[in-house]
Amino acid sequence: MSSISFFWSKAFLTSRSMLWLLFLVNAAGTFYGYIWYGNQLQYTVDNHPLWQLVFVPDSPTASLFFTLSLLYLLFPRKGTPSKAFTAVRMGIEALAVVTSVKYGIWAVAMIVGGAMQGDTLEWQHYMLIASHLGMAFEALLYVRFMVFHRLAALLATMWLLLNDTIDYTYMVFPWLPSELEDDLLAIAVFTFGLSIASYLGTLTAWRAKDRIAR
Repeated sequence: MSSISFFWSKAFLTSRSMLWLLFLVNAAGTFYGYIWYGNQLQYTVDNHPLWQLVFVPDSPTASLFFTLSLLYLLFPRKGTPSKAFTAVRMGIEALAVVTSVKYGIWAVAMIVGGAMQGDTLEWQHYMLIASHLGMAFEALLYVRFMVFHRLAALLATMWLLLNDTIDYTYMVFPWLPSELEDDLLAIAVFTFGLSIASYLGTLTAWRAKDRIAR
């Protein structure tokens, strides 16, 4: 095995040191993400029904699902898992991949779109670009070690589409740069389309996993 291909191998990617590193990074990012959404969460509590609160913090919730998925790799179940355990795992893993791909790309697109229309980028924007691209990349990279199937991915995508519908019906989508506020219809169409694209990307990665050397 070449030195480069080793970094794509199952031995490296599922080593406990690598999994723990990813777990800590994603857990910290999830925590920071909910703090980042703090003002919008408070605004939602003050101005919207409480049931809409769950649809507000998109990226940190995606990161949370991926963080939980890493626990299944860190602490593999001994023996044959129950159907309930497997169903829960498949749901969490499917949500982890589909939502991480979608919101990882969406956040970068919004930052870049705002900058193209005059928004001034600060160091936090570049940090967010790097971290969100990392979300999408790691999700697709780890598909081959997950147990979910196409139905679970489809159900996860249905959740995304429900989230999109709530976001743009009740205006609880993530706050946008002011430069993009007059592009809301285009952003909504892009968001729905990206949910479908994330599903297709997840399926492509899932189908390719058996062709990738483990």
